[in-house]
Amino acid sequence: MKRTLALVFAFIIAGIVATEGPATATERSGALHVTKECSQYDFTVGSFCTITSSNIHAIKPGMRAVYLAAPANGVLDSDLVLSFKHGSAAFGHVLLDFTKLQGRVTFSGGTGKFTGFHAAADVSLDSTGVWHWDGTYSFTESDGG
Repeated sequence: MKRTLALVFAFIIAGIVATEGPATATERSGALHVTKECSQYDFTVGSFCTITSSNIHAIKPGMRAVYLAAPANGVLDSDLVLSFKHGSAAFGHVLLDFTKLQGRVTFSGGTGKFTGFHAAADVSLDSTGVWHWDGTYSFTESDGG
C-alpha cells in the first residue's frame, strides 16, 4: 500500500512539473507584441492609451499606459506606468518622435506580476491608427518575476 501511494504521489508531482515547467519557461522571456489605441490620449500629463492586444499573459487588453509627461517640440520623452485599476504595474520610459510616428519604449521592473519585468520595443503607428510595441521582454530571476 505504501509503495502504491508513493507511486501515485510521484506521478502527480511529475505531472505538475511537466505541466507547469514549459508554461513558465515560455513566460520568462521572448518576443513582445503589444497593440494599443490612444483615443483617450490628449497630450497632457496623466493621459493614457489602452492596450488592445498582447502576446504575453501579464499584459492584458484594457490595461492603460499612463504617460507622466507631456510632449514638447513634437517629442514625447516620458516615464510611463502600465497598469490596470489597483493591480500590478510596470514602470517604463518612452521616447517618441511625433513627426516620424516612431520611437522606443523600455520597461524596467514593477509590482505584482511585473516584478522583475524588463522590455525594450520599437513604437510605431500603422495605417489604421493602431500603435504597436514590437521587441523583447524578460522576467529576471533575481527580482522574483
